[in-house]
Amino acid sequence: MYLNGGPVRGISVLDHRFLQLLAGRGYDVYTYEQAGGGRSDLLPMDQYTISRSVRDLNAFIHRLGKGKADVLGFSSGAVVLTRALADPSVTTQLHRAIIAEPGPMDGPTSRITGHTGRPSARDLAPSMTGPRSTHIPRYAVAFGLMRLGLLTPDSKLIGQAEGDNAFTAADLGSDTASAYCARDAHRIPSEDTPQNFSFSPAASLRMQQTVKESPSIAPQLRRSKTPTMLMIAECSSQIRQWETTVLASDPAIQRTQYMPGVGHHMWNGLDDNNDRAASVVTAFLQGEPTPLPNYPTREEIPAFLRNRE
Repeated sequence: MYLNGGPVRGISVLDHRFLQLLAGRGYDVYTYEQAGGGRSDLLPMDQYTISRSVRDLNAFIHRLGKGKADVLGFSSGAVVLTRALADPSVTTQLHRAIIAEPGPMDGPTSRITGHTGRPSARDLAPSMTGPRSTHIPRYAVAFGLMRLGLLTPDSKLIGQAEGDNAFTAADLGSDTASAYCARDAHRIPSEDTPQNFSFSPAASLRMQQTVKESPSIAPQLRRSKTPTMLMIAECSSQIRQWETTVLASDPAIQRTQYMPGVGHHMWNGLDDNNDRAASVVTAFLQGEPTPLPNYPTREEIPAFLRNRE
């Protein structure tokens, strides 16, 4: 089962292609568009919470009725999965977990400062073409103030549906570029089509705020027994400590796979990146030897954080 990133966003075309690759290797693959994203109905703004997302994951697995699930969570989807591993009511339904490029798992982690991975394509990639709402003053002011925390996501200045419909892939251009290595700046693939693209800026900011306001989940995560793998990208745009905090807190993480040559969006269709990511995922799910070294281990976290090369 796959939990996409966003946090409130439709599932990208690149994700669909990667999931089709996994399905072609013999897996039954399931995913769902999380509340407010893609074709899912909008929620009242105060119902976009990280706790709600964990409950939805639990309900989806239960409704699927296939028994314990192997779950792959990417980016904000990895945060949902990490928090599910700290919830005993959900772990009974999890067989194996793969945490790929997680954001901060709770409030204390979100306040950690640090550095990211090797240079990304942010500020190097050509500007995305096409219309963008952030060129319109009302949208630009509203979205900017929301991002700075000076305007609440439930502001009536821009309604939720209006914001969803106005926001375009071009508005996310710098964020998209940050998900790729600097060397790929001039060949970043299209992640979505106009028909496929869906992103809710207000709901996403509201979701992120509920993570920032949440207490530490480390004590609960230390009791996790679900076999887990952590995936970290070489050119990750995530704060390294967000990722290593999960590694330090979850004793059930059996292997870490540091993925060379890729940024935050590890399965991006470039070169053999999809096949390499699929090999790492399938090896873990089938209990086979790691295609890559188990790195970093918990003992190697200090050295890993010092190494910025």
